[in-house]
Amino acid sequence: MIARNASDEMTVDAPTGIGASIGVPELTPPAQDTQYSLLQGRYRITAFIGQGGMATVYRATDELLHREVAVKLFPPSEDQSSLDRQSNELHILASLNHHNLVALFDAGVESFTDPAHSRMFLVMELVTGDTLRAKVRENVLPVREVAQIGNDLAEGLEYIHRRGIVHRDVKPSNILMVDYPDGGARSRPKLSDFGVAIVRTDPDETADTSTAGTVPYLSPEQLRGEEVGPASDIYSLGLVLLECLTGRPAFPGRSLASAFARLELDPTIPSSLPAVWQHLLAAMTASIPADRPLIRDIILALREEARSDAPRHRMLDRSVIPPDEAQRLAEVRRYEILDTPPDGAFDRITALAARIFSVPIAVVSIVDHDRIWFKSHPGVEIAEIGRDAGLCASAILHDEAWVVEDARMDPRALANPLVAGELGAQFYAGVPLRTRSGHNLGTLCVLDFLPRVVTATEMATLKDLAALVMSELEMRLESRKITAVWRR
Repeated sequence: MIARNASDEMTVDAPTGIGASIGVPELTPPAQDTQYSLLQGRYRITAFIGQGGMATVYRATDELLHREVAVKLFPPSEDQSSLDRQSNELHILASLNHHNLVALFDAGVESFTDPAHSRMFLVMELVTGDTLRAKVRENVLPVREVAQIGNDLAEGLEYIHRRGIVHRDVKPSNILMVDYPDGGARSRPKLSDFGVAIVRTDPDETADTSTAGTVPYLSPEQLRGEEVGPASDIYSLGLVLLECLTGRPAFPGRSLASAFARLELDPTIPSSLPAVWQHLLAAMTASIPADRPLIRDIILALREEARSDAPRHRMLDRSVIPPDEAQRLAEVRRYEILDTPPDGAFDRITALAARIFSVPIAVVSIVDHDRIWFKSHPGVEIAEIGRDAGLCASAILHDEAWVVEDARMDPRALANPLVAGELGAQFYAGVPLRTRSGHNLGTLCVLDFLPRVVTATEMATLKDLAALVMSELEMRLESRKITAVWRR
């Protein structure tokens, strides 16, 4: 079934399509709701907010706790599917507690003088801000702000996905922007309206394949009436972020025909967007659900993008700091490798690695406290980069190889300057340079401008070459010790 909600968006399966946001002055409340001025002797309705396909939202005062709330009032219904949907939303909201989701305070059933036509209502957090849809209508949002909004929403989705919940209606009008009264903090998004969400906690449960959601933001699998999972929310979030960056929906139009075009076409991602955004949005809106990145990887990519666009003197991402950082840095200094001239021995090892892998770039990197030094780097002129997550800085967190076979589709690497910058690397394989005391100094890594698959034999060879780098460093360390003794 198709319905049109208060924001004039077409919805399927009649979701509520409205969140607890303030102010739609041109609308008037339904006449049948005027008698509901005081719900259960506690919640006094004070203003009409908006009406969706299946409910009306009001501003109200909780006269017991003396606070402003939002009341979502459902119409009387004898239709079992409508009652089931209302009960489903109640149970889902009652199970959630996250700062990026609209909170449920209370719920009840109000019958007044007609018990045969009782009405269910939800009492929710009142968000005193506008919707993301209204915000995007005003202006295209800055890249950093979109990254911050996307990161917050992705964290909220990760929270519900861990609980087996799929929202199925992620769209700008269901995202409420919290304005803080002191004006000192940035607006933060809260995801609302779980009217068509589903819960999949039992793997043997029959899949819900009904088409539900808002047409311009439906994933291809939703349009096909197939089973949906977390990847469907990721697709919709990708369309939302794309709209924030461009100012227009990727699939405009009010007819199902225009929406079904996405079964044949991917959304158009402007080439004017930064490369990191082109890669991330293409991955999130891949037509095949299995090709979309995991929500945790999206969070990491968006978090890094928000930081990378911050002022120059930014705090280092704690996600790339190993637990033994103090001891590791002491080891880096003990080997006296940071302030050294170009070294022919390392160049021979990196040249050999490049030939074995048939790649244009091989690097010996040393990870300092705030940056990464390239001590040997045939094929690239870069001598240092920031200690950004995704490649070398992440590789030292592991004792095994760190491989990114296609950086264009791998959120672990999208924000790294070697990938998103002018170099445009698309393949990375790095092996930690591990000391005898068990600390990782940096990596021996190879990079390519094209994605590729690495074999077990190649990785074994790269590990052997990394061991040669460490043997060279150990010999130099012993040589310095002998020289020091001789001088004494």
